[in-house]
Amino acid sequence: MSSKVAVVTGGNKGIGKAIVQALCKDFQGDVYLTARDEGRGKEAVASLSAEGLKAIFHQLDINDVGSIRKAADFFKQKYGGVDVLVNNAAIAFKVADPAPFATQADVTLRTNYFATRDMLTHFLPLIKAGGRVVNVSSFVSVYSLHKCSEELQKRFRSEDISEDELTTLMTRFVELAKNGQHKEGGWPETAYGVSKIGVTTLSMIHARRLSKERPDDQILVNACCPGWVRTDMAGPKATKSPAEGAETPVFLALLPAGASAPHGKFVSDKAVQDW
Repeated sequence: MSSKVAVVTGGNKGIGKAIVQALCKDFQGDVYLTARDEGRGKEAVASLSAEGLKAIFHQLDINDVGSIRKAADFFKQKYGGVDVLVNNAAIAFKVADPAPFATQADVTLRTNYFATRDMLTHFLPLIKAGGRVVNVSSFVSVYSLHKCSEELQKRFRSEDISEDELTTLMTRFVELAKNGQHKEGGWPETAYGVSKIGVTTLSMIHARRLSKERPDDQILVNACCPGWVRTDMAGPKATKSPAEGAETPVFLALLPAGASAPHGKFVSDKAVQDW
């Protein structure tokens, strides 16, 4: 069991790769770039190596629970746990995508909410004392929250919502979308936005749980918005470079030892935002 270790999901391109790049410079320990595709992941590691930065590749497909378990076992065996976890892997349909909304809801939530939740189920128990967990969400989650019914907004902001209740709500959205009834059910017309409401709310639930179950371990869990970043997902017109998009996730990943805040918050431009 050697040094400290940081793990970034969806690390082969865009914001994920920029987060790995920044951690290679500023994190005192091993930095793992994980990705679903081994070829693309190793290519990303090689390109960082050409910049004099050492990242280590590990295959990890967040949509495959077997892959998550395998990775979790690896980090437990080799490092005795994980010091920094950045859940960055996510998908988004393009605005012009012809796929039916029901399909978009199912596919988007499967990765962005359910697979991220699977990651946290298996990796949260591995987070070491003083660890940092950063879940990359989006400002779209805030806009989308405001478009939900009053009743749904109340639940998503509630201090007592459980992971089970949140998961039931996310499942209900997918089911309603399949029947074209999501608007009547109080949901907005954005699968990506709902998936990120899930990620932000889940981060708050886990933060409260850790404060209760491991009060002395000083683990900080936050959701963040990287901003509108020029990536395959957001397109070339976005205002931030991937390096700029990585700033807030990296700021949260590297919160100094002994820090007690932010914790269980939604953070954008390194500042806590209203939820």
